[in-house]
Order: sequence, then structure tokens, then C-alpha cells
Amino acid sequence: MCGFVFLARRSADWTTSPPPLQAMLDAIARRGPDDSGTWSDQNFLMGFRRLSILDLSAHGHQPMASPDGRYVITFNGEIYNYVELRRELQALGRRFVSSGDTEVLLQGYAQWGPAVLDKLNGMWAFVIVDRETGRAFGSRDRLGIKPLYLHDSGRELIAASEIKAIVASGRYQVRADLGAAADYLVSGALDDRARTMFDGIVPLAAGHAFEIDATGALRSWPYWQPRDRASAPPVAPVEAFAALFEDAIRLHMRSDVPVAVHLSGGLDSTSIACAAARVRAETGAQDPLYAFSYNDKDYDETRFIDDTLAQTGARKIALQTDAQRIWQDLPHVIAAQDEPVHSLTPVVGYQLMQLTAEHGIRVVLNGQGADEVLGGYPSYFRDRWVSELLDHGPLRAWREVRRFAQAKGQGALGLFHGLLRHTLQSSLRRSAAYRRVAQRNFQRRTQALAWLSPDLARHAIGHPDYASPRLEQVLIRSMQQDPLPLYLRVEDRNSMAHSVEGRVPFLDHRLVEMSLSLEADWKLSGDLNKHLLRQAMTGRIPASVLERREKFGFPTSSARWLQGVLHDPARDMIASLPTEESLGLRKPALLALLEAHRQRRGDHSTELVRALQWIIWSRQQGLAG
Repeated sequence: MCGFVFLARRSADWTTSPPPLQAMLDAIARRGPDDSGTWSDQNFLMGFRRLSILDLSAHGHQPMASPDGRYVITFNGEIYNYVELRRELQALGRRFVSSGDTEVLLQGYAQWGPAVLDKLNGMWAFVIVDRETGRAFGSRDRLGIKPLYLHDSGRELIAASEIKAIVASGRYQVRADLGAAADYLVSGALDDRARTMFDGIVPLAAGHAFEIDATGALRSWPYWQPRDRASAPPVAPVEAFAALFEDAIRLHMRSDVPVAVHLSGGLDSTSIACAAARVRAETGAQDPLYAFSYNDKDYDETRFIDDTLAQTGARKIALQTDAQRIWQDLPHVIAAQDEPVHSLTPVVGYQLMQLTAEHGIRVVLNGQGADEVLGGYPSYFRDRWVSELLDHGPLRAWREVRRFAQAKGQGALGLFHGLLRHTLQSSLRRSAAYRRVAQRNFQRRTQALAWLSPDLARHAIGHPDYASPRLEQVLIRSMQQDPLPLYLRVEDRNSMAHSVEGRVPFLDHRLVEMSLSLEADWKLSGDLNKHLLRQAMTGRIPASVLERREKFGFPTSSARWLQGVLHDPARDMIASLPTEESLGLRKPALLALLEAHRQRRGDHSTELVRALQWIIWSRQQGLAG
């Protein structure tokens, strides 16, 4: 886990006007406090910051050259199956100097070229320069766990692990993407399209490879995309998933430094913690397994966590925080993230990573991605019923709705009527006329927001969803567009802000492909979400967790806090806007919205948190206001 910057020459003369490579690396120093390095030739520049996880020796230094000097790599991430790939390459005559994964990736590319991507199991962003051809090849991992941002300055094509490194290049003048800003303030949209809050800086899409020629021209293409029925379904899904999950945990625990877990009382992190304990028992590990945990008093999960600790023997280290500390850390989180986040919850994740680092841990496993891959969100039940309705008819859909309603003690008829309405509306959304009306209505509602200026509101285009409502397609959109890309961005920046490597075993591509190959009832059955995971973990995790229905994650009490302890700090920040209309916000109306929230005339915490973050972000970037 590291960070890098990469520049490809366009019209720049690097001998008379070199980019400030060191300043760019200093901007991402927290990603790699252990080592740094640079490399350049007439067409390309590389800079690297290292966080030592595998092969702690100097042999892991980057940028790294191949034995013959033809290829040079800079690489952020982990290739978990590097041991197996090294053996395969050695059998082909390749010789290695280091014991880590960087050289395996480099030699793998020298052996197989771009086809090496199909062999990789891991998370990565990398660039490899071929000095013989004057070209560069790179990639981002299948699910986009590791980041890579691009900016064409005209003089150079710049790529970096974080936006702040591009800003530090001096080749970019910060300016807000007003469309991204408006959609965030109105709809909460983040990381859902090929854009950022910074106009002119875009992410490389997940599952994409790219090539840069000697002129700096960029060509990119998808090498992997999640798709329905991605592979043939296994004959015995429960047994196959359980075995594959155990192997995914085993690979994700490969490290030359201690590995810990982040533990809530939920199914995902509990499954990881219990599997990690089993792997450690197999290897004879003597040091304790640390489990870092946060528990909001409004969402108490203590008994579930305690049951997992009793089964695994893990040693819990609890995060103690409160509203004031979360408010104080919010600017630090936004600075680390380079962009706003969806709520105050990421601040808890930031603090949990800080606690992890304070105990000397550099690698931590958590359950990110399980909901999107295996069907964990409550909204997926309706998507599953839509699939049944469209694929098998109303009787089959009615049976599923009734099973759910009976388990929940709800009325099945009302749910079924809602399903029919939703299915009809989804069909209508595919018509051009419906979309035009929907867009006009969205613009009308946006312009009616009293706290948002019309000038900024007109840039909002909304968050339309016109694709198939079937569960399989919804899951794919969850992985590619919303919400997984945002959650992975939050996870990466929060961990790297404290020089900790976050690993997400549920996003092992083999698990993703297996899940996509299975019918909907393996994801949701009756009122049970993540049905396959529950079946596979039976007897492997505490029964109390296995039987849970409610879902918390790492929640915060922001609505209550903005009525109480955070009301005055929020009011002061809004009041500090220099004019009645600043940063696209109308100060009097925003203050009135905060007061209405304080008096419990509606819950306005979501839009207030967005507006407050927008103010903080704009000031950090030196924009007016």
C-alpha cells in the first residue's frame, strides 16, 4: 500500500521547467512514510511513496526496474496471489531478487504483457514504462479498490493516487466542477460518474487498463466488468462459497506486518474476524488478534461483538468518541479525502483508522463490499421481487412478497401494490417523454430550494436511474456507480491518512463472480438478506449474529447532534459566510433550515451536513467564501 505520481510529456520541456515532483510526493507522504523514490526519462516521470507491508527490505524500493532495465514500475496496492504467481514465473525461467509482490507484477508483465491482469488477485493501480517502445501501460483493479486520478494539463498528462498530488504539481488551478457540486448538495451524489469536485480531474474507471504513447496520448479500455451470470454457478453454492471465502481471507492475511480487523456486530465483519481467527490458528500465530470497534450508544451492538470476541479470542480495542470530536475532525477528513463525504459516519472510520495506527497496526481487514456483492441493503428486496415479477410472473412475485411480509409482520397487499407501481414506473422511465418530464420536475424542485442559489442549482442534473430494475443489474450498478465507489474512496483515504492498509476480502473477484452467477434467492430469501453468506457461515460464526436482521454499519447520531451540541458550531459556520449569497448558498435560508431542524420541524440533517462540508471544502481549496 503506497502512493505514486506519474507524468507523461506532452509539450513540456522538463529540462527547463521540471514539475515539482518532490512537492507532489510530499502531498501524499502519509500514503508511504517508509521510503520514497523517483525515476525519469525523456518522456515519463515517476515518483513513489512506500508503506512497507511485504518485503520490508530495500529490495522493495520503487520505482523498480526489471533485471534487463527495459521495464520500470510504480505500483500502489497488493497482489495477494503473488506467491503462486512467483512460482509460475520461476518455472518459466524468471529469477527474483525481492520477496514481495511488486517484482512479481513487473516480471509478470514482462512475461505476459497486458494478459497479466487476468492472473492478478488483489487491489492495485500501477504504471509500467517500456523503455524500448517509449510507451507506458497501466491499470486499476477490477472493483476500483485502489485510486488513480488523471489530469491533462496541456503540457503533461498527470496521474496520481490522490487529487492533492495533482494540485501540488502547479500545473492545475483549483476550480470546482459546479455540476458535481450541485448534484452533491441536492442529491448527495458522489463518485458516481467520471468526475470529481475538481473540474478537469477525473478518476480512471475501475476495471480499466490504459496505454500512453511517447506523445502523451492516452487510450483506455475495460478489461473486466461485473456482469450477470459471470461464470457457471457451482453445483453446491454454500460449500463452494465457504471454501472460497476462507481462501480469500487466507490470501488477504498475507503480510510481513501484523494484521487486525475492524469489528462491528454485523454479519460481514464478524465473518471476517472468525475466518481470520481460524487462519491464525492454522498458522500457529501466538500474538493476539486485535479487533478495533466503535459502538454508538444509540445503536448498541455490544452483545454481538462480545459473542464474536468469545468465539475468536480476539482482543477488542474500542473507539471512544463524541459529537465534539467528530465535528473537530470533519475538516481533517475532508482534507484527507480531497472531496466531501456522504455523512458524518466516515469521520468515525477516520478515527478508527487512527486508533488502529496508534496500536502499531498497519494492515486491517473489514467488510466493505459485502452488501453490494451479496445483497445486503433493504432496498434490494424490492429489486428481487421485480426480478420475480418480470421473469416468472405475478404469482411467483406474490409468494416472495408474502414470505417477507409474514416474517416482518407487515401487510403483504400494500407491499405488492407498491411493487407493481415501482415496476410500472421503471418501465416508463425508459421512455424519452418520461425522462423529459422527470428532468423538468427535478429542475423545478431544485430551483425551489430556498437555501441554494439559482446559479448553482441550474448546474444540477440529478441522479437519474433509467436502467433495469432487476436485482442482478441493480447489484452491478451498486458496484460500479453507487454506493461502492464512494465507500471505497472513503476507505482508502481514511486508512492512508494514518498509514494503514485497508483490505476488503469480500471484493475478491472470485467471490464477486460466483455471486453474480447465482440466482436471486441466494442473495435474498424471505426476509433474510445475504442468504448465501448466512448459509455459508452457519456453524462458523456466533448464532446471535447469524440470525440478526437489522443493519447498522458505523452509524452516527447527526440529526440529534445538530439539534443540540453541534447546533451552535454549525450556525457559526453558516453565519461566517461573507455575504447573503456565498458559494452558491443562501445564508439566511440555510440558517432558517438549521433552526427548523433544531425545533424538530422536520429532519434536515442530511442537507445541512452536505452544506457544511461544501463550505469546509471550498475554504480548504481557497475558493471564495
